[in-house]
Amino acid sequence: MELAVAGLFRAKWTAEIHDEWIWNVLKNRSDLTEAQLHRTRDLMNAAVLDCLVEGYEELIPALTLPDADDRHVLAAAIKSGADAIVTFNRRDFPKAVLENYDIELQHPDTFIQHQMGLDAAKVGDRGSEVSRPPQEPPATVEEYLERLEARSLPLTVAELRPYSALL
Repeated sequence: MELAVAGLFRAKWTAEIHDEWIWNVLKNRSDLTEAQLHRTRDLMNAAVLDCLVEGYEELIPALTLPDADDRHVLAAAIKSGADAIVTFNRRDFPKAVLENYDIELQHPDTFIQHQMGLDAAKVGDRGSEVSRPPQEPPATVEEYLERLEARSLPLTVAELRPYSALL
C-alpha cells in the first residue's frame, strides 16, 4: 500500500479481492472486527487513485486456472491491463497461462525488490513511514525488519537493511 500511495506503481484490485482478504483476516485475527476491516478497505480505495477494477466478470468463464476461484484475479488483471499479479499464491497462477495475457507473476518480495531498483529512495522513505506506525509502543527499525522477514520478505529486508539508520 505504501508504495502504491507513493505512486511507484498502479495498484489494482476489485471488490471481490477485498472480500477475500477481509474474510481471511477475520478468520485468522479474532481481535479485529469486520467494521474495522471495511474501514481499512475504504481507506485503501480512497488512498490509491483509480484502484478499483470493474467490468471484468464477463472474462471469468473463459479463463482456466488450477483453482477456479482465482479466475477473478486474472480477469481483473486482464481488464485493467496489469503487467503483473503480485501474490504469495504462486501455484494457482501458472506461468504458461499468464504468458497468454502478457502478465507476469511476481512474489511480493521480488516485486518490492524491483521497486527498490527503480527508486530506492522513495521505497526507503515509505519503509520509514511504515516502521513508525501509530501504535503503542512504536516498533523499532529492527522489529520492523524482523516482521518483514517473518512475512516471507527476505529480499526486501536485505535491500532495506543498509538504510536502517534512515528508517
